[in-house]
Amino acid sequence: MPKHSLGKQRHSSGIPRAVIVGMPGAGKTRIGKEAAGLIGVPFRDSDRMVEREAALTIPEIFEREGEEAFRERERQVVHRLLTDFPDGLVALGGGAPMTSAVYEDLMGYRDAGGVVIYLDTDPEEAKARATRVENRPLLKGDAGGIQDGSNPQDRWMELYGKRRPVYESLADVTLSARGATAAVTARRLSDALSQRVVHVSGHEPYDVYIGAGVSNHLKELLGDETVRVALIHTGPVQRHADHARTLLRQAGYRVSDILIPDAEAGKTLGVAQGVWTRLAEEGFTRSDAVVGLGGGAATDLAGFIASTWMRGIRYVNCPTSLLAMVDASVGGKTGVNIPQGKNLVGSFHTPSGVLADLRTLRTLPNDIFVEGLGEVAKCGFIMDGKILTTLEEEADTLRAFRGDEPESWLESIAEDLIERTVEVKARHVSVDLKEAGIREFLNYGHTLGHAIEQVEHFRWRHGQAVSVGMVFAAELSRLTGHIDADLVDYHRRLLSSLGLRTTWDGGTYEQVLALMHRDKKARGDKLRFVILEGIGRPIHLDDPPEEAVHEAFRRIRSKGEEDR
Repeated sequence: MPKHSLGKQRHSSGIPRAVIVGMPGAGKTRIGKEAAGLIGVPFRDSDRMVEREAALTIPEIFEREGEEAFRERERQVVHRLLTDFPDGLVALGGGAPMTSAVYEDLMGYRDAGGVVIYLDTDPEEAKARATRVENRPLLKGDAGGIQDGSNPQDRWMELYGKRRPVYESLADVTLSARGATAAVTARRLSDALSQRVVHVSGHEPYDVYIGAGVSNHLKELLGDETVRVALIHTGPVQRHADHARTLLRQAGYRVSDILIPDAEAGKTLGVAQGVWTRLAEEGFTRSDAVVGLGGGAATDLAGFIASTWMRGIRYVNCPTSLLAMVDASVGGKTGVNIPQGKNLVGSFHTPSGVLADLRTLRTLPNDIFVEGLGEVAKCGFIMDGKILTTLEEEADTLRAFRGDEPESWLESIAEDLIERTVEVKARHVSVDLKEAGIREFLNYGHTLGHAIEQVEHFRWRHGQAVSVGMVFAAELSRLTGHIDADLVDYHRRLLSSLGLRTTWDGGTYEQVLALMHRDKKARGDKLRFVILEGIGRPIHLDDPPEEAVHEAFRRIRSKGEEDR
């Protein structure tokens, strides 16, 4: 697991800043230069700078001045690269981090927001490449104190044994180049530098990775002790499941591919029973893991399986929809539905991490993307007004979302919204995992929203139901004297502009009232709602006047619009 968040990697200039470390032959220069070209940032190589300043090749410096003099030249160059030229990508010579002063400079660079990436590679491939070139003095003779009599490949392995722990201790992230071309690895590196990480603290902290290509972190999150992985996914995300399966198998895991029904049909005890049977038949133990890939229902079910199998095993969520990225996959809530209500059976079980790979958004239908905006708006209403500002400014673009939009669109709008929304959720769940206090504020709009889903037999998308639920909660806030009519109208205008619903004509008040009494926030026979005193100021409303609840319900009926 990375010790520092990749979310810090953007300098005040907005340019990614990273240092690449790794063994000779790993491809640091070639891959770093290509990645820098993809991102459009400067690239510098410490070895080439040493040679230019000395007007000598590295072998010539070793021969004329010795290794100690070379290391001093290298130390000075690296220090300037990290302090005077902080932006862009820098590739260091393989032995640079072994100098204590360079190591300390790299630690300070990290503390100042830079990222250290360890470019790991297959030893056989790297040592073969390294020993084919002539400018590796430590692989020749007895340079650096390595004993005579060993061939260059043996010397490479000896250096590898000494250096690898140092690289790993410095690295914010390890990027594997094993079995991949330089072009593929460069793309992964450029993706890594555009990724953001939101840390969820608490008793069992974890990170939410956001960006194109974050699926490559699967092995980091699952660890080396895991043997078997249950990949739980739905049919519509098959192409993403195929990619995840390939990554898992390349990492050496035994993968059990488990297909479940799409959407809420996959969130039942019957489906869970089928998955438990598979795990039992295939010998899953406490050291094995679950990966949930798909929308919110799929990640809910996968987490529930992980929380109940042998009383809890490791799991990673890979959300593929906007809704799942900003809501269902984050926070450690797991569960299934029963005929009497949504999410009434479940548990709290935190994931090892969440990988919100933005590439999956490119395959989303418009209606599924748009419904996710309901949960994004909710986080704006309860905490972060900047989310609402972005939604207002970009409403036309967001409402017209197509999966084939260029990557720059995804990065400039969706990534920012996802990061801010996840930060809101992280703030609440970090201090209240089990929903005993402020985490309930995340349920703004959900009391009626869940009732609508139930009455509609889940034909309504969750985000659309929550959108109507927020208008209901805003009306209730107004009727109980907590906000004015302008804020209620703002709810309607903003949500409508995003393509979200603000009215509902299904069901009866009596049906809805009965379902709201089963809501998780209810206390005994008393209703409990989350309402607003203003944007960013949610409060609990316990046992409100029945006439206010009824009137708020009437006001979300389309036929009641003209009567308000």
